[in-house]
Order: sequence, then structure tokens, then C-alpha cells
Amino acid sequence: MMYEWNPHRYDASLRGLIKSWLDEDVGSGDISTESTIPSHSQSKAIIHVKQEGIIAGLPVAELVFEIVDSELVFRPLVKDGDHVTKGTVIAEVEGRTHSLLTGERLALNLMQRLSGIATTTAAYVRKLEGLPVRLADTRKTTPGHRMLEKYAVRVGGGSNHRFGLYDAVMIKDNHIKGAGGITAAVEASRRFIPHTMKIEVETESLEQVKEALACGADIIMLDNMSRESMKAAVSLIKSQSPHVIVEASGGVNLDSIHGIASCGVDVISVGALTYSFQNLDISLDLNEKKGGQDS
Repeated sequence: MMYEWNPHRYDASLRGLIKSWLDEDVGSGDISTESTIPSHSQSKAIIHVKQEGIIAGLPVAELVFEIVDSELVFRPLVKDGDHVTKGTVIAEVEGRTHSLLTGERLALNLMQRLSGIATTTAAYVRKLEGLPVRLADTRKTTPGHRMLEKYAVRVGGGSNHRFGLYDAVMIKDNHIKGAGGITAAVEASRRFIPHTMKIEVETESLEQVKEALACGADIIMLDNMSRESMKAAVSLIKSQSPHVIVEASGGVNLDSIHGIASCGVDVISVGALTYSFQNLDISLDLNEKKGGQDS
């Protein structure tokens, strides 16, 4: 497993989100289940994958079922970060049939999405094998799901960029325009932030790279640069300020990432990890009925 679930980090805020997502889905009640299945029916269900991939989100699914019905028993059979093949049973859930079916869709939606992100991330990581480059995500996440989607990136072997607007300074093109230049933006940020916070500057040309270096940026992003320009920028940065972290971003895909990494950058950020991926196909089936008929 690549990354352990940390309940102290996630559960407190996640419980509130799950309750709101259940309210959205269940509303006044699961009318299909309530109208067709006796309330005392007990069942056992299996959760299985229908395609190969990396699993992420089992603790989230367990939390969904727990919030729906604390008496449901959830048994994971694999771990987040495990590579599974088509047909693998990844978990079992047992208890009231009503509760199983009421929580099914939300639990599956979350696992499918997170496993899709982890699987996509792992594919990018494989392209970087043998290269001293870190793969990072971006803030291009689904509103309300950022903590989970960034968790899934870690499960897939990637790293997290800043979590939000509050935990690092990233001076982008519009900040540069609004402040009147890179130097003005960096100097204003230095006066505003604590000494423990880093400043990243997004650059699009060698001239901007030189200015970012001159004013003491901690991280320099090379945005949508050609390979030739990127190599020249890395050479310039490492020769003048080897402690500066060099990040590449923009237009990165599975075909281009190895060539970008070969330019000598330290980090490659890829928005596609959390906004351009395919959900992993995961299903829940009732496979054992217990006490489902009136006596």
C-alpha cells in the first residue's frame, strides 16, 4: 500500500460531507428498497471490480456504510494501493438489506472515482521510473472532494501540490499583471507572508525565469515551455541557484511526461490526475440472503 488512511486527518470533516451526500441521494427515504424488501431482511454483499486497476477509497466506503447503519459489518479484502485484476472481490458488507442498498450508490461512486484517480496516477508514475522527478497534482479537483481526490493521488504513488490558496504563494500570470511584474509581486508577497512560507512563480519565457531568479523565488514553474526552452531554463536555474525547485506544468500527458522529466525538472504537476481520468468499474452484488422472508 502506497499511503495509509489517516482517520485523524480525514474522518471528522468527511463525516459531515458524507451525511450531506446521503441527504442528497436518499432524501426522505429509499423508496425502491422500502417498497420491495421487508424491513427485517438481512443480506451479505460482495464488492468486486470489473476491470484492472489500483484500489482507493475502501475506508471511505466503510465510513459511508457506518453512517447509514452502524450495525453493518464491512470487511475489506484488499488494501488501498493494491493492484487488482478484473473480478477481484475487494470487500464484503453484511447486515440489513435496506441499509446495504441505501448506502450502495454513494459508496461505489466514491470508490470508483478515487480508484480511477489512483489508477491514472500510477500510470503516470510508471512513465517516470528511474528518473528523480516528483509527480504532483493540482487544485483542479471536484468541489467538496479535494481531500479525497488528493488522497487518491497519494495512493497511486503521486504527491500533493498545495492544498488550497492558503498554504503557499503561487504567483501566476494574472498576479504578475495585477502587481506590475514578477519582481513587484514577489517583493509584495515577501512582506505579507511568514518567513516559513515558500513563493512559487509561474514563468513562460527565459526572460521571466531570469527575473524570478533575480528576485529570489523559491520555486520556479516552467509553464507550457518547449523542450528546448525548458532545458535552457533548468540549466540556468541550477547553475545560478541550485536550491531553487524547478516545476514543469502545462500540456502534460502520458506521451509527453517522460520527455519533460528528461529536461531535468524536479517536479511535474499534472491537472489531468484529478480532472481527466476514467472511473474504475466497481459493483456491489447481494450474494447471500438471510431471513429475507416473513415466517
